[in-house]
Amino acid sequence: MKRVLTIQDISCLGKCSITVALPVISAMGVETTILPTAVLSTHTMFKNFTVKDLTDQLMPIVEHWKNENVTFDAIYTGYLGSAEEIDIARRVFEMFGSKDTMVFIDPVMADNGKMYPAFDESYAALNAKLCGCADVIVPNITEACFMTGTEYRESYDESYITGLLDKLRTLGAKTTVLTGVSLSAGKTGVMGYDGARGEYFTYQNDRVDASYHGTGDIFSSVCVGALLRGMELREAMKLAADYTAETIRVTLQNPAKPWYGVDFETTLPLLTDAVRNLN
Repeated sequence: MKRVLTIQDISCLGKCSITVALPVISAMGVETTILPTAVLSTHTMFKNFTVKDLTDQLMPIVEHWKNENVTFDAIYTGYLGSAEEIDIARRVFEMFGSKDTMVFIDPVMADNGKMYPAFDESYAALNAKLCGCADVIVPNITEACFMTGTEYRESYDESYITGLLDKLRTLGAKTTVLTGVSLSAGKTGVMGYDGARGEYFTYQNDRVDASYHGTGDIFSSVCVGALLRGMELREAMKLAADYTAETIRVTLQNPAKPWYGVDFETTLPLLTDAVRNLN
């Protein structure tokens, strides 16, 4: 069984970060080890949430693993809350990385043209350097703009997206994928540059007219699980995009009208079916 380490926070209630990554990747048949950077009572869309920073625990934890000769087939980073945590992630890559270890980075820091409140442009620059250590990066358009110094646009064409991808490639990641890309009316999905093949690729599915917290974490987690189960890059991205969209559709049908996260628990059988016949 493959083993992945994911480095991000725990929101005890809210269906995002580790509380998504752990069940989703595990359901895909991949052992999932966690390195929690902080514990939050809820995700940040709630009011008056509590936070316990765990930065001082990260290196003791990974040093213990190193002494126990623990190895990982992949390292997957999500929300990193500070410059110090970015530096620790880089050190973890150095401690546990090898030519066979996939480094997958979701540089969570911005959306809809704006940086999240806790971050600034210097943080984006540090994330850009971290992305240079990766095999695969999956920023959204806003994050890509901040990391490359590109003007953000609400409306764009394919040449704008390929230009962003070209700029992201200069950061050093082997494969770059932009999420939340809409290339025609009523469609959304991904566009990326496959470093192994040296070519662009695109996948678009029907846009679901709803927005929920944590769907980016679901997308990234499915990608990681699929790649570790042996799926080719484009098939992994397609599975992740379709699964995320279907989960949003199912959530919209819930009469309880959940607002703080999607009902991914209901759709997990789709993932187990998708990977059942893989290697």
